[in-house]
Amino acid sequence: MGTGASSADADTTGGVEFWRSPERSGCLTKQGEYIKTWRRRWFVLKQGRLFWFKDSVVTRASVPRGVIPVATCLTVKGAEDTLNRQFAFELSTPTETMYFIADSEKEKEEWINSIGRSIVQHSCSVTDAEVVDYDSGRPAASVAAGDE
Repeated sequence: MGTGASSADADTTGGVEFWRSPERSGCLTKQGEYIKTWRRRWFVLKQGRLFWFKDSVVTRASVPRGVIPVATCLTVKGAEDTLNRQFAFELSTPTETMYFIADSEKEKEEWINSIGRSIVQHSCSVTDAEVVDYDSGRPAASVAAGDE
């Protein structure tokens, strides 16, 4: 972990070096979680996490304003009709729906595609070895291979 970072930071960021080589980054307008105002934030998508920051200068010392593990996301799709705003899209988890506005149709589509790809990559990352057979308490792969 980086110099000066606390373990709480590591828990939040999942150890992801968000300041280095993001899969996608850029400015989006995000609706606040509690106070439903719209604010411009800098977003970074990397290693299955969508981080946001107050400004675009992101360094090792930057503290994200928020982070969403994309594996918890169910859908990412256009939301112009829902919000009645051009270039809007939404990201849904089991507990909430977040709304964003891009600066153009092209940017909106690029964000939807990038986040969608990341959702697929990170939600399908459970390997057979991680699936436990509850009857034996052992990994399902070894049960299937006849290790009983």
